[in-house]
Amino acid sequence: MKKKKMSKSSKRSLLFFGTISLVVIGYFLFNIFSYTYNIYILKSEEKNLQEQLNNLEHNEKILKTEIEKLKDPDYIARYARENYQYSKDGEIILELAEKEEQNKEENKTNFDYELIIKLGIITIFFIILYVFIKSHKIKTKK
Repeated sequence: MKKKKMSKSSKRSLLFFGTISLVVIGYFLFNIFSYTYNIYILKSEEKNLQEQLNNLEHNEKILKTEIEKLKDPDYIARYARENYQYSKDGEIILELAEKEEQNKEENKTNFDYELIIKLGIITIFFIILYVFIKSHKIKTKK
C-alpha cells in the first residue's frame, strides 16, 4: 500500500483548523465543568440553608410554646423560683453544688478527637516513611 503524501497547504490547514477545534472543544469542556461545579456548590449551599431553616422553624415552635407558658402566672412563679432563686414566704433556698461538679466532669471527658486523629495520621506517615527508608537501604546494600 502506498501512503498518500499530504501537501504543505493541506498540512497547514489541518494544523490551523485542528488547533482551533481543540481550543473550542477545550473552551466548551471548561465551561461544562465550571457550570457543573457551580451547580454542586449551590446545591450544597441550598442543603445547608434548608437545614438552617428547619432548625429555625423548630426553634420558633419552641419559643411559641414558651410564650404560651409564660402567659400562665403559676408557670412564671415556678420558673422564677427554679432559675432565679425566688422563694415564697417561709421557704428556704438550698443551693446544691451538683451542677458545678457535673460541669467539671464533662470538661474533663471532652477530648479533642480531631487532634488525636491528626496525630495518628502523622504517626502513620512517619512509620511508612521509616519502613520505606529501611527497605530502600536493604535494597541498596544487596
